[in-house]
Amino acid sequence: MHGNVLKSCAIFAIGLMMAAVSADLAVAQAAKGPSGLPLPRFVTLKSKRVNLRIGPSADYAVSWLYLKQGLPVEIIQEYDNWRRVRDADGTEGWVNQSLLSGQRSAIAAPWMKGKGKAVFVNMRRESQPSAAVIAKLQPGVMMSVKECTGDWCLVTADGTEGWVAQSEIWGAYPGEAFK
Repeated sequence: MHGNVLKSCAIFAIGLMMAAVSADLAVAQAAKGPSGLPLPRFVTLKSKRVNLRIGPSADYAVSWLYLKQGLPVEIIQEYDNWRRVRDADGTEGWVNQSLLSGQRSAIAAPWMKGKGKAVFVNMRRESQPSAAVIAKLQPGVMMSVKECTGDWCLVTADGTEGWVAQSEIWGAYPGEAFK
């Protein structure tokens, strides 16, 4: 009798694990927008002037005007030719896809802005925590991103190229790797 209870529990546990894996696969498959591209994903603003609208059409009011070309934003929803985006401050709204680029950029630790003058993101010569620091980036500094390994990103900020910890930037997901 005791053996049958253990077998039943083991079968139940395996069933739960299979259901969890199936649910994870369904979420991964559902995480693509109508464009076929993943949601969410990071992109940049293509133009120097980009209107953020309250809805997915030029008929909707402008809630914000971005004046920084190359600013990273996160696409969180798609509707026709419109993309709902979120910026590093958490502001959300709709932008026409023609004003977005697949280029990657990032912002150094925007969550650390205003935490003091001694707070920096270290840019290193190599993708290792023990590598030499070649620059100290203030929170909020924007950088272009060339590649990420999942732990480190190769970036350029103010003409200096080096590696920053992926966990210290906004513009690449934890564990995301790309070239």
